Amino acid sequence: MFVRDCMSSPAVTITPDTPFQVALKAMHDHKFRRLPVVDKNGRLAGIVSERDLLHASPSPASSLSVWEMNYLLAKLTVQQIMTRAIIITSPDTPIEHAASLMVANKIGGLPVVDENDRVVGMITETDIFKVFVEMMDGREGVRLTVDLPENQVLSSGFVESIYRHGGHLAALGTIAHGVGKVRVVMVVRGIARESLDASLQLLGNSLVDAFELSDPIVVPIPVKQKNGKLKLPMR
Repeated sequence: MFVRDCMSSPAVTITPDTPFQVALKAMHDHKFRRLPVVDKNGRLAGIVSERDLLHASPSPASSLSVWEMNYLLAKLTVQQIMTRAIIITSPDTPIEHAASLMVANKIGGLPVVDENDRVVGMITETDIFKVFVEMMDGREGVRLTVDLPENQVLSSGFVESIYRHGGHLAALGTIAHGVGKVRVVMVVRGIARESLDASLQLLGNSLVDAFELSDPIVVPIPVKQKNGKLKLPMR
């Protein structure tokens, strides 16, 4: 999957001469935390975040009067507070590469630009999180968790057994899990949990968990006591 498949497009943009208060209102109206700043040709000139705007606001402890604050804010423009050193991505970038850029640089979103540096969209951590949810969606099926040596693959007999019983692999992902091991998480659909027993036996001790996704997941909510400690409610 590529950035173009999950980015927000067309992007909501502002210009360098946009007043501070207009930019902040645009973020609130569209429920965005960052906006790309473009020049008159639509080319990327910078980016401004909600944090940038809030940091530019006078402190509540300021000795300025309300009128003085409003006067200063009215004169403040995006150009004065935007970030010009911008990390970007393109529509044809794989989403995992875009996610890696966000993680490595500790940022929550990237402007998406075309070959002419024109902004064509935005991709955020929320967009990528939605893709993850769609890939490993918990709406239906059976979620299997398997631990394997890193140089071993799923048994072909196990996969064939699933298909033979009328099921299919709807999603599959792997992640490093300890030294020399990988954890495989997959979603099997088209077959009930009880009908999977014969197939699961082929996994042996590598099977960690088999969970029917239609089952409700109950998570206890911590209750804070007066002494500040957390206490889990009785089940």
